[in-house]
Amino acid sequence: MKFQEMTYERPEMDTAANRLRELIATFSDASSASEQEQIIVQINSIRSHVQTMYSLCYIRNTVDTQDEFYREEKLYFDQVLPELEGVETEYYRALIGSPFRSELEARFGAQLFRIAELSTKTFAPEIMADLQENNRLSTEYSALVASAQIPFDGQMLNLSQLGKYLNSPDRETREAAHEAKYAFFSSHEEKLDEIYDQLVKARTNMGTKLGYQNFTELGYARLSRTDYNADKVATFRNQVHSLIVPLAEKLKERQRLRIGVDTLRYFDEGFNFRSGNPAPKGDPDWILDRGRQMYRELSPDTDEFFSFMMDNELMDVLSKKGKRVGGYCTVIPDAKAPYIFANFNSTAHDVEVLTHEAGHAFMAYSARELTVPEYEFPTLEAAEIHSMSMEFFTWDWMKLFFQEDTEKFKFYHLSSAITIIPYLVTVDEFQHYVYDHPEASPAERKAAWRTIEQKYMPHRDYEGNDYLQGGSYWHQQQHIFARPFYYIDYALAQICALQFWKRMQDDRQAAWEDYLHLCTLAGSKSFLELVAEANLISPFEDGCIESIISDIGAWLDQVDDQAL
Repeated sequence: MKFQEMTYERPEMDTAANRLRELIATFSDASSASEQEQIIVQINSIRSHVQTMYSLCYIRNTVDTQDEFYREEKLYFDQVLPELEGVETEYYRALIGSPFRSELEARFGAQLFRIAELSTKTFAPEIMADLQENNRLSTEYSALVASAQIPFDGQMLNLSQLGKYLNSPDRETREAAHEAKYAFFSSHEEKLDEIYDQLVKARTNMGTKLGYQNFTELGYARLSRTDYNADKVATFRNQVHSLIVPLAEKLKERQRLRIGVDTLRYFDEGFNFRSGNPAPKGDPDWILDRGRQMYRELSPDTDEFFSFMMDNELMDVLSKKGKRVGGYCTVIPDAKAPYIFANFNSTAHDVEVLTHEAGHAFMAYSARELTVPEYEFPTLEAAEIHSMSMEFFTWDWMKLFFQEDTEKFKFYHLSSAITIIPYLVTVDEFQHYVYDHPEASPAERKAAWRTIEQKYMPHRDYEGNDYLQGGSYWHQQQHIFARPFYYIDYALAQICALQFWKRMQDDRQAAWEDYLHLCTLAGSKSFLELVAEANLISPFEDGCIESIISDIGAWLDQVDDQAL
């Protein structure tokens, strides 16, 4: 069924909740494991249907944030989903209290029960209003950013459409584009601070009401992080600081020399080559057509997957007025279908987003027969392994998109995989500061951001831009507003993806088979279990980063980037 043919109908949440409660009561009274298994299937069917309607609503709202109908429907879900979360918590309590737990674990897997145990610690009726407030504020933030209409080059552009000017070969153009971008954010600075302040308060309230010292531990639990904690993440950040930051700073200096500037300014950072950044040689339809060829040649599995996505119109990649910024992949459960959302803007990012989001979607397609909703996607850091690794597995086909600039793209892509990591840990350390100090004022948060930023990215120069110099760069990072603590996941996954990159150099087929296996497991195991299943080293393990960093540095060093 094509996406546009999928019918949306607002689910009656009271009816769904009441039916779920009836089934939960029947589950608790069941006299055998087989009887409970059958009830779980019924419970999951209702949950999947509600999730399907939410996915359709969410997709259509983000494709056009100005569509009044889906805007209202999204607000409806913001209000009622917390109630469903409460009912799901009742289900999880019944599940982990089952006298037949061992038999159910054998049937559905231990990960379901780990998630259930964590989830019972993340919800109580007392936080319902805070959850609703959290949803409302997150939606308000997304709508505010999507509303950007920035006058530039004789046009009115949204943030995605401005992208190609931000990396213009002409330094004056890219400086002016950055100034226009941050003029928009600066004009809404007070409102952005207000939204975030209210989000921090709502989340802190949730944490204290549930018995946590603050939101941090609750935030980890809400992300179903079952086998690591904030201390392990801090250890990982320290490894990044000692091993990744020096290489990233070296690469930034190479970039400065390569583009021929005395000082690498903030508006120069996205511009990588004096001859211009690598860019795809055609329009969005041309990119998608070559994407179909790439996935046809990569493997029979990816050919089947991408044909399914294209034939059923399960992608929206054009940037247009009113469309939410960014990119994502989600799942429409009842259709057993992934969906890709992106904003192409005629830059290399178009191809990166295509391969990245297709990595997520390929995982979801590979695991579409899993019947447990909790397993549709793994925890977020594991999910990002699929996407970031797919970016590297498709390297052999980059010539289709970049032609004579293929080697330039590969150097840009691998070096960017390193230089992004210090930013990822900056966002993470900042969020730990925020929720460890919920009483901090907006000014104190900005000062903390600037201090952390200088720790991991000492090269960054904001001279002449008071808004950024004052510590407000993070206002544009939607994860900070919408998905607290979801960002270190990219760094953890990048280290895993870079391990795949290294293994491809030695035995591509073995690496691909491990990747396929990882995709079919989806979310049925924890992060560290999935890492082990893929024959990768845990990013938390001493020596993990050391095992790849010299190979990456050597590959980058052998490239004469000044000639690109």
